Amino acid sequence: MYNNFNKCNFPTTNVSRSPENQSTEAATFILLGFSEYPDLQVPLFLLFLIIYLITVLGNLGMIFIIKINPKFNNPMYYFLSHLSFVDFCYSSAVTPKLLENLIVEDRTIAFAGCIFQFLFACVFVVTETYLLAVMAYDRFVAVCNPLLYTTAMSHKLCALLVAASYSWGILGSLTIACFLVSLSYKGKNIINNFVCEYSAIVSVSYSDPYIIQEITFVFAVFNEAASLMIILPSYAFIFITVLKMPSTGGRQKAFSTCASHLTAIAIFHGTILFIYCVPNSKDSWLLIKVASVFYTVVIPMLNPLIYSLRNKDVKETLRKLFSTKLYCDKI
Repeated sequence: MYNNFNKCNFPTTNVSRSPENQSTEAATFILLGFSEYPDLQVPLFLLFLIIYLITVLGNLGMIFIIKINPKFNNPMYYFLSHLSFVDFCYSSAVTPKLLENLIVEDRTIAFAGCIFQFLFACVFVVTETYLLAVMAYDRFVAVCNPLLYTTAMSHKLCALLVAASYSWGILGSLTIACFLVSLSYKGKNIINNFVCEYSAIVSVSYSDPYIIQEITFVFAVFNEAASLMIILPSYAFIFITVLKMPSTGGRQKAFSTCASHLTAIAIFHGTILFIYCVPNSKDSWLLIKVASVFYTVVIPMLNPLIYSLRNKDVKETLRKLFSTKLYCDKI
């Protein structure tokens, strides 16, 4: 979302550039989305609407469950509540406009709206990148240094790590957005996607994009490398520690606590690397749009399902909530 890694440009096209000299404020973008498949517009609308509703209910429900259950008053669930909030936010930055474009003929979005969509999506995607890394470090401390876990993962440190993730996401995204705003744009510009993606915006600019491309490339590579440099060593040490455990039950419990997070990491980073390394060709447009849907719409729905379905405490809390509701309804 926040970059195309510069070497693997996202397939976009600018079908119509107005020759007249118009201001940046007058520039508009047309998000083609899936308009080349008119018969699928309604089915896709219903599908994405269902996915979005599940995303909203799943992530907000996860936050609610963590808040009401005293058992969840620990760092792992503190980070998970923020992960759910971030998933809800970046899905909400993209999906409503996608749903609108599936049922209306006018798919234009104003320059300011396009920049703000990019900004919000970028902020929360970058934040999630680091939250997943922080959660990997949390699992490392819990498995490899369980006696020091409470001391090492203090509330102050957890709050600082979360604040740093949000702050870096906001700072980096604002920097890129400011450079995007500084470029010049004219007239109506067609984007062969359903979202205002960085490379799509740059491709319709009349300015020299060299500086912003270099800055964004460094920003994206740094984020991906920094997060993986935390995640990979953390799980390498976890794996070694688990193998040294004498009891089978201990190994199974340790693997169980890490399985959900590993699944979320694999889906998130795997999809990012896939999207930005697909060859730039017309044949890949549909493939990348489908992958982008998975990345921006489906993954935020999957995360709460992954954590809830594999977590006995979450399932037990849900069972008690439904039991209480049914009892109150009978009364």
